[in-house]
Amino acid sequence: MKKKAILLLPAWSRDRIYGPDGIAEISQLVDLTDCAELLDTLYALSPVLADTEVILSGWGMVTMNADFLDAAPRLKAVMYGAGSVRYFLTDDFWERDILLTSAWAANAIPVIEYTIAAITFGLKKVLLAADMTRREKTFKTPAGTIGLYGAKVGIIGAGMVGAGVLQRLKAYEVETFCYDPHLCPHRARELWTTPMGFDEIFRTCDVVSLHAASIPATEHMITGAHFRSMKEGAVFINTARGRIVREDEMVEVLQKGKIFAFIDVTDPEPPEAGSPLYTLPNVLLTPHLAGPEGAEVRRNGQHVIEELKRYLAGEGPRYPVTKEMMEWMA
Repeated sequence: MKKKAILLLPAWSRDRIYGPDGIAEISQLVDLTDCAELLDTLYALSPVLADTEVILSGWGMVTMNADFLDAAPRLKAVMYGAGSVRYFLTDDFWERDILLTSAWAANAIPVIEYTIAAITFGLKKVLLAADMTRREKTFKTPAGTIGLYGAKVGIIGAGMVGAGVLQRLKAYEVETFCYDPHLCPHRARELWTTPMGFDEIFRTCDVVSLHAASIPATEHMITGAHFRSMKEGAVFINTARGRIVREDEMVEVLQKGKIFAFIDVTDPEPPEAGSPLYTLPNVLLTPHLAGPEGAEVRRNGQHVIEELKRYLAGEGPRYPVTKEMMEWMA
């Protein structure tokens, strides 16, 4: 007899993450109910939740408070088809013996790929070269272009994305450095990277790429002093969260033209009208698109399906999320 499962996410999120093929595959594995039209009230959901063992979700997941959990007494697993789970969890959830998995590993892949591209473009001074070409109608290589060979690349945060970037950079002839208070010497050796102090990374590296989680301990931890300490022509990349940076202080330094920035996240998001980030020639501002877009989102759904298969086979999950991980996960 198939286990009872529900799709608990809005239709727009369901279609992006799982799609018709993914839903059809899931329906072969479990007795599936689509609850996209029942999200508004717990009263509407309760009859379905009463028999549910597995929840498959994604962006737009409902808050799992005590009332919700009381309505789902048979719930054994929640499988989330996106990255951060922080927004829908409560202390009540952790008091129950419920498996939680996330597609954070799949979610990280496009961010890793975006970051590698930004590092390459940054060290080639593509922003400056494109601006010069546009204004001067001529082909000139910007002064100080160093390229990748021998460049010093600093990574802040050795979680799924930061570690993934370091893994990819093994194929490049660059030196890598990493700041992460949880990075042990053994893990650093595995990633072919050298641990470095937080302030020193900004002073030393040609590129600084931010991949720390947005938690209270990291809020506004990057200040104007860090940007002012960067080398002439150095590059800052942020695909993490805008509130980790003191944005007004960053903008003040960027306006002086000393450094370059690839900014995919801001605080607030999008930037306020009139923000210099929209017009500065040394800034590439993108609308939070480093994460999965288009067909990339379906990879998240496939990760959930693989976790579901493992669960049904009595195997442990590949990408579980625990309460302890909340201290450092985004």
